[in-house]
Amino acid sequence: MTAHPSPQKSTKSGWLIPACLLTGIFFLNFSGRIIFAPLLPAIERDLQISHGASGSLFLSMSVGYFLSLLGSGYVASRLTHRRTLLLSSFLLGLILLGAALGAEIWQLHLGLFALGLAAGIYLPSGIATLTSLAGPQQWGRALSIHELAPNLSFLLIPLVAEFLMLVISWRGVLAIFGLGSILAGVIFLKIGRGGDFHGQRPNLISMGNLMRKGSFWGIMALFALGVSSTIGVFTMLPVFLVEDAGMARSSANLLVGFSRVATLAAVLAGGLASDRFGPRRTMGVALLLTGALTACLGLFYGPWNILVIFLQPLVAVCFFPAAFAAMSSVVAQEARNIIISLTVPFSFLIGGGLVPAAIGSMGDAGHFRSAFSLTGILITLGGVCALIFLPQEKNNTT
Repeated sequence: MTAHPSPQKSTKSGWLIPACLLTGIFFLNFSGRIIFAPLLPAIERDLQISHGASGSLFLSMSVGYFLSLLGSGYVASRLTHRRTLLLSSFLLGLILLGAALGAEIWQLHLGLFALGLAAGIYLPSGIATLTSLAGPQQWGRALSIHELAPNLSFLLIPLVAEFLMLVISWRGVLAIFGLGSILAGVIFLKIGRGGDFHGQRPNLISMGNLMRKGSFWGIMALFALGVSSTIGVFTMLPVFLVEDAGMARSSANLLVGFSRVATLAAVLAGGLASDRFGPRRTMGVALLLTGALTACLGLFYGPWNILVIFLQPLVAVCFFPAAFAAMSSVVAQEARNIIISLTVPFSFLIGGGLVPAAIGSMGDAGHFRSAFSLTGILITLGGVCALIFLPQEKNNTT
């Protein structure tokens, strides 16, 4: 592995404010990608497309995200992590503004593919920046704060989208979030800190060394299941509630949004659990319980199903702080962007692209419930494998 100058030294304090600012950037990055989920019923009616066709939009975005993450190391090695974060924010905002003008399904596919490209370069640089500011003993807590971003998005986006659609179309909603992403980039440019070091450029030697680690492949498979349990379920849940449960679009979006309220505390608990019990056990238990609850989405009806909708994300979000901590422990600090740029793209292609497309296609065939149950069974099996096959950490406590 090529030697690189050491970035700023990890500290035991002083990471909280930079972590909160990065969380804000990540919130708008993530929101720009999932905003299409609550807009999907309106998009289907406006463009007169099927559930399978609408679900395939997320596949287009995931392909762009996949390619971008694979190439993110080249970007960060040339621009530094800080400039990569800025580039992602500005491009994502401009692309959302362009997608708001799309009048045909192929234009939306092109826009979401480009959106994935812009969003994908953020995460490796964001994680590398954050873990360079906090010491290893604070990684679980720092990463759990960072993971507030997607969970806050899951909570607010359905509610904000539904509120905005009372006065503007789904196109106007995209435009607002595009402007928000550009503004976030400006704020980070003015007051943000951290990331003033280059990422390691991927090469065959470093990638080969990483791929020879069994833990790398295990974490990648588990991360794909974790993404399936959150983004994969979330993206198709509003359509499922409208089509299968007979809810109004506004009621479905409100239910999905409010079901994410407690996840803000749960993700912090997940970070503390990772620091206390170790990433392996935290990931395994989270996937085991999440898979069982996801399967129940296809089995329960009425009030019981509503209870599952509230419980499922509460457990699912506990997976990610432990997963990122596990990834960060596999390699040296200067190469953390590489493991993320290899692990996350495959995971999002599967969990955030193929899974929603498959659920939508099964929904067209009248098997929405079976799709969620099958997804839950796979996630449960992943939890069992994590507890049995991943190596035990040498020291689980801080």
